[in-house]
Amino acid sequence: MSYGAGRPAGRARTRVQVGLQAHEDIRRRGGAVGDTVATFVHRLRADRNNRSLRRTFLRAAGDNGDLYLAHADTHCVVLLLSTDGEDEMRVLAVRDGVSAGAELARLTVEINPVSGAIEVVDQSEVSANVVALPERTEPAADDATPDGTAMAVTPDQPAVEASVPAPTPTGSLRAPLFARYDDQLLLDLGVVGSLLPTLRKVCTDEQFEGLLTHNLPELTRDVLLALRDRVEPKDVKRHITDKWRPEEDVNPRDWSSAAQRAVSQAETDDDAVLGALGKSFDAWRLFLHPEQKRLATGDFKGSAKVTGGPGTGKTVVALHRVRHLVDKLPPGHSHAVLLTTYNTNLALDLKERLCQLGGDELLRRVDVKPVDVLAREIVQEARVELGQPMDDDAAMNLWHTVIAETGCFEYDADFLDTEFKHVIVAGGCGSWEVYQRVSRSGRPRVSTAQRHEIWQLVLAYKAHLESRPRQTTYALVAEEAAAIEQRRMARTEEQARYKEEVGGRDLLHREAGSGMWLKPRYQHVVVDEAQDLSASHWRMLRAMVRKGPNDIFLVGDAHQRIYGNRVVLGHQGIEVRGRASRRLTLNYRTTRQILGSANRLIEGAPFDDLDVGIDTLDGYRSVLTGLAPQFWRAPDRLTEMRAVATLIQERHDTYGTPYSAMAVSVPDGGSAQEFANVLARDPFHIPVVELGREGVRGDLDAVRIGTMHRFKGLEFQRVFLTSIGEGQVPHQRIEQYRLANPDRYRQEEQRARSLVFVAATRARDELIVTWSGEASRFLPGGADVAAHRATDLLRQGPPSGSSGSAAA
Repeated sequence: MSYGAGRPAGRARTRVQVGLQAHEDIRRRGGAVGDTVATFVHRLRADRNNRSLRRTFLRAAGDNGDLYLAHADTHCVVLLLSTDGEDEMRVLAVRDGVSAGAELARLTVEINPVSGAIEVVDQSEVSANVVALPERTEPAADDATPDGTAMAVTPDQPAVEASVPAPTPTGSLRAPLFARYDDQLLLDLGVVGSLLPTLRKVCTDEQFEGLLTHNLPELTRDVLLALRDRVEPKDVKRHITDKWRPEEDVNPRDWSSAAQRAVSQAETDDDAVLGALGKSFDAWRLFLHPEQKRLATGDFKGSAKVTGGPGTGKTVVALHRVRHLVDKLPPGHSHAVLLTTYNTNLALDLKERLCQLGGDELLRRVDVKPVDVLAREIVQEARVELGQPMDDDAAMNLWHTVIAETGCFEYDADFLDTEFKHVIVAGGCGSWEVYQRVSRSGRPRVSTAQRHEIWQLVLAYKAHLESRPRQTTYALVAEEAAAIEQRRMARTEEQARYKEEVGGRDLLHREAGSGMWLKPRYQHVVVDEAQDLSASHWRMLRAMVRKGPNDIFLVGDAHQRIYGNRVVLGHQGIEVRGRASRRLTLNYRTTRQILGSANRLIEGAPFDDLDVGIDTLDGYRSVLTGLAPQFWRAPDRLTEMRAVATLIQERHDTYGTPYSAMAVSVPDGGSAQEFANVLARDPFHIPVVELGREGVRGDLDAVRIGTMHRFKGLEFQRVFLTSIGEGQVPHQRIEQYRLANPDRYRQEEQRARSLVFVAATRARDELIVTWSGEASRFLPGGADVAAHRATDLLRQGPPSGSSGSAAA
């Protein structure tokens, strides 16, 4: 459009969006700039012709867009894209200071032909920070063929010889890092075109890291990091580029259509959104990756499943999915959507984050409950008396009692408890005949005679439960709740059929006499951390919502299964195969350094996809860079605990890390109390709080201490992964199964790996691993030799810049 075309006179309300790169600009400049921009957006939204905004035309953008500069205040200037007769505006970039306007004026703004996203690059700033070396000579050694020709690659093929000979060598200068990839390949993968001249000058890792410090477009950053890690272009295309492609064709001159795409932008109609601008922990409320957006707002013929490694935004997708489903509901006041998970701490966090996302208005239409709390409410509502549910410790103690009373010591309490929950209860084994035939897929092998012995132990266990005072387990409560909901759904469906047959005649009388319900309990169910739910849980949830479009939406990751609940969803009436099953691969929380260490913990181990397939971490990656994990070895337990306290104190006193942003992970509850005692007493006096079943108040500035199980679903700036010594992780008790029961040994070892994997990936900026004695077999080979010495730390103090150092 031409400048000023279509501008209406007087007050003109405008729809304003904020781009992800502008959000990052604000974050880098601090909270005061965020408040200034939020106020500016308020004023722009209310009246774009407000003269105090000092909005001036910069240049035309394509066929139907204009770029403007506007003043948020005397020091802060904003770059705006205007489309659709100025009814649509988008904040593209923010600068402050005396040269703010000049800096914004020189920015390159373009539509990415691959993603259709509007992207901003400051070529002058980027070039100034990349050392311009002489014309390149030879390709790097691993980019050359034996005859000296350069290697070129295409998105769908490995490296092949290029037709153009390599430049003549003129010394020992290093070749550009991306010399093996020609311009067209990089453009096809989604790298922003205006960056290519500078990219050809990047020859060292230091220059590349410097390039990454700039506010690059998200797709460009992701592609370049993957290529630098030697990911084949065809895999980059499959895991990264294709996820960004819009369904429609991209016209790189159609700025109006580009501004409408939900790619890395946030609406500002909600004031809560403006309050989140520039705050890194709140970015999830504003911006979704294109693949996340498709999943959160898509329509599915039935149920849908999203898997992905830790930090890939599965929970964020679930929360935005809830908001989308609520937005589609007709007016009303009922809790039509259920958001549930297994872990109580996570359920509390989900409710708080859902409130941040949509406020009380959103919460009024949603039930947010742990799945076991929900099951118990259903049983109580139906006035079924099962007794008081036991916690996990009480249940294990009861199994110890049964073993002692029967004298059958061949089976330990942990095995019996999981067999009871995940085979007998989940399989509906009400008699020996049923248990004798039930499938035990994924469980350690047992003979028919052993099954009979186990059944006798189960009968003794159930007899204890039914004695006075009557007790029960959460597994039994879930199974009863599933049966109640299945009966309720059967009556609901029968009523619907009757209504259809008779056309509503005599329906009120029929309902009054039978106590029938007109509707299922929920219209939609959303499940977070789906891998932790049992078969009974799934049967209950299946019966709570009628089969149909968008009925059940679940997110999870079998690599993080720490409760042993191996369930095939298809067997529970939840079909999620084919296009209804998607996988996220980009980690938004954990640095590449931490992620690499965590991935090695579970490398090579097979994991299911929550159904009948196999899941992998193929393509799992992070675009965040940071500190390499530290390793600390101590000669004994007390020295290890004192070393951890010293490191925590240093990070708080020297680097200003709040105590509440740090967490200590331990293998068991006893270790948690030991660490708490050492941290709280002389000479440290560090405030601590233990992560319990009910969670911890977010405003309490104290170091969190908890078992690896309690870390599920949480994240911290710095995580201290303690007691990772041989015999502790995995626990030495599993050695009894190495020869006697290899199946169980493999399962116990895999569960231990998953636990450490979960705890390690809770770290956002720094991971510190400690142990006493010999390092766990899960840690890298030679960890004992390479690790820092805790005794040196206590004698000499932390090494210079220790928060930025890796293991020696």
